[in-house]
Amino acid sequence: MIPIRDTAPCYSKPIMTWVIMAICTCVFVTMYFMPDALSTRLIYLYGMVPSRYENGWAGSFNLPFDGYLSFMTNLFLHASWLHLLMNLWFLWIFADNVEDRMGHLPFLAFYLLCGIFATFLQWYFDPHLAIPVVGASGAIAGVLGAYFFLYPLERVVVLIPPIVLHVPAIAFLGVWILWQLHNATTAMLFQDTPVDVAWWAHLGGFIAGSLGYRFFLKPWQRQ
Repeated sequence: MIPIRDTAPCYSKPIMTWVIMAICTCVFVTMYFMPDALSTRLIYLYGMVPSRYENGWAGSFNLPFDGYLSFMTNLFLHASWLHLLMNLWFLWIFADNVEDRMGHLPFLAFYLLCGIFATFLQWYFDPHLAIPVVGASGAIAGVLGAYFFLYPLERVVVLIPPIVLHVPAIAFLGVWILWQLHNATTAMLFQDTPVDVAWWAHLGGFIAGSLGYRFFLKPWQRQ
C-alpha cells in the first residue's frame, strides 16, 4: 500500500516539518556530491553503529567517542535517494497534522525524542551490528503513532496498483505496525535472515509516539 494523501484538515503551516525535510534533503545532497571516502566516514561518524558502544569498535576505526550523539544525528542521514524520498513522503502526509495539534517547538521535541528512543531500541535489540543505522524513519514512526490516536477515523488515500482506496487511518497504520512487528520478530527468531531495515527502530518510534504524544499537545487539544 502506497499512501497518497490524507483527509485530515490542517489549520496551521507545518513549519517545523518543512525545516526537518529541508535539513534531511540538504544533508543528503551535500554528502551525495562528496568523495565516497569522506561521505562514508561521515556516515560512520554520525550514523548510529551499535557495536561502537559495545566493544571499543570506534577506536579500531579511528573514531572518537561521541557521547551517544549519533542516537540523534543519525535521524538526518539517509542511505539512498529512495530512502530519503520515502521518509520525506511520509513526513509530508502525516506530520503536518501532528504538528498542528502540538505547535512547532513541542513537535520538534516530540520528533527528536521519538527518534532517539527508536534508535535506542534498535541498539538494544541488535547491539553487535557493525554497520550504521541511519534515517528519519524511527522519528517518523513516532509521528505515525501520534497520528494513529489523534486521527484514527480520518481517511488515508492509498494506491494498491492499479486500485486507489480510501481507508481509515487506524486500518492503514495498523497494517503498517503489524508489518514492522512481523519483520522485527522474524529477524530476531531467524538470525540468518538478511536485514537491511531497522525494524526495531520503527517499532520503538511508534511506541514512543503512541505513549508520549499527549504530553506535547497544546493544552486545549488534550483529550
